[in-house]
Amino acid sequence: MKILIAEDDELMLRTLEMRLKKDGHEVIMARDGRDALMRIEDSNPDLVISDIMMPYSSGLEIVGSLRERGNYIPIIILSGMGQEDVVLEAFKLGADDFITKPFSPNELSIRVKRFALVRPR
Repeated sequence: MKILIAEDDELMLRTLEMRLKKDGHEVIMARDGRDALMRIEDSNPDLVISDIMMPYSSGLEIVGSLRERGNYIPIIILSGMGQEDVVLEAFKLGADDFITKPFSPNELSIRVKRFALVRPR
């Protein structure tokens, strides 16, 4: 599965990349929201994993932008503790799942596998 990760924290980005590659996925990385939106258009990923707080465009703006354009790529939002209101807003905009930071690599793998199972062939 081709997965785009939008994350401005370099350590988190590299950690996610390593885990997803270990699980056999192709990974595309974006270090801010503007870059993520461009890479989504160029690469047509099967899944997007996005942090909420990023420069230029937030994870909420990514969700809203994709859904407004009729793009229904599954989106997992990454959020810090105490951001429940923002997570609810992400769901209202069309996010498919969220993971609260910090999280275990196994949790990420399980969430991604769930989307791989329901992905149209």
